[in-house]
Amino acid sequence: MLVNIHKLRVIVIISSTLVLTTASAQVWTLEQCIDTAMLNNKTLQMSRTNMALGDQKQKEATAGLIPKIMVNADYRYYIEQPTQLMPATIFGGPVGTFKEAQFGVPHNINVSAQVSMPLYNPQVYGAIKTTKIATELSKLQYEKTEEQVYFEIYNLYYNGQIIAHQLTFIDSNLVNTKRVLKNLQLVKEQGLAQNTDLMKMQLQLDQQTNLKETVLSKYDQVMNALKFTLGIPITNKMEIEQEIQFEEKSDYTTHTTLDIRLVKTQNRFLASELSTLKNSRLPSLSLNGAYGTTGYGYDTKPNDFLKFFPVSFAGVQLSYPLFNGTVTQRKINQKKLELKNNALQAELINEQNNMQIVNARQQKIVATISVKTANSQIKLAQSIYDQTVLQQKQGTANLTDILLVDNSLRESQQNYLSAIVDYLKADLELKKITGNINNTLKK
Repeated sequence: MLVNIHKLRVIVIISSTLVLTTASAQVWTLEQCIDTAMLNNKTLQMSRTNMALGDQKQKEATAGLIPKIMVNADYRYYIEQPTQLMPATIFGGPVGTFKEAQFGVPHNINVSAQVSMPLYNPQVYGAIKTTKIATELSKLQYEKTEEQVYFEIYNLYYNGQIIAHQLTFIDSNLVNTKRVLKNLQLVKEQGLAQNTDLMKMQLQLDQQTNLKETVLSKYDQVMNALKFTLGIPITNKMEIEQEIQFEEKSDYTTHTTLDIRLVKTQNRFLASELSTLKNSRLPSLSLNGAYGTTGYGYDTKPNDFLKFFPVSFAGVQLSYPLFNGTVTQRKINQKKLELKNNALQAELINEQNNMQIVNARQQKIVATISVKTANSQIKLAQSIYDQTVLQQKQGTANLTDILLVDNSLRESQQNYLSAIVDYLKADLELKKITGNINNTLKK
């Protein structure tokens, strides 16, 4: 709902008599459109899924600190036993000679449970920190998507209202044109008008009728685009409020925009990745343990047997990367360059945003003046048109005068619509670049 802040308040209420409106079509307010889009818009749904995905990735990184348990089972049947070389001295042979020997039994069974737990791993801690920032990024991306959807719905809704307003003007002009055409027919019957005058007026009527059909088609296209954005079937019947409330509003308080918040969070994300890369050079320490059993079997009678022997161990493992071919250093250098670009991007967005705020404020001021001027021009043009029609009835004005004032009236109407469009767009743009478009709807 537009908020009136200034004492000066200009409200233009347009009562539409469009054939578009049917008894079965629901009239949607802007707030209802926003609420529906929050539930059904596919882009917002995908963005919410991305947020959930970010949460899962953060939990996955945190799970790196939880002990891991693995169960292994292995069975081997040796058709040919492995051959080993034994020193011949064991059997009383000469030094430096060896004797082939086969050891073991054909059936070998190994079953074990292994446990590993990181005591200190800088990469795991870095991944936890990075994924936490990535989760913040996904939430900001959702807000950005939400803002874009709001912005699109605002534009489509306003465009629909403006087109409805234009149709109202066209209907009014058609009524006037038909009235003049009827007067001309009466005047022609009295021999005071030529047939060409009727033809010109009929041409004017046909042009306005065709224009109405074109604008009606444009209205349907805007409504279909709005339905698509809301996430509802385009076959649904839908109408929007046909009243446009133009109110001169005060300036908005400038907040940190989502673009700036995004680039700052991206800076933290890149810095966290850089820190993780640097810490990957540090040693990691983990606790390992295993418990299992090993079975040996022999299947030839009368000496067949199957025996199991327990095996277990516990220990600490230290890993220290000494050299990996400067790969880590190259990655660090790349990340530093990304951080440099990120800082430049932040400066660029800030400067661009300041420039856009100045331009939008200026455009809003100009559009406000244009709306007031165009509104006065419509009243004046309508008054002149009515007087000219009256003079034409009295025979003191000809068809050329009627066509001139008719064109003047339609031009002033179009100027008024253009001025309102410029104002609404400037106000909407100013809301966005000052960080107020989401806040306005959440109040």
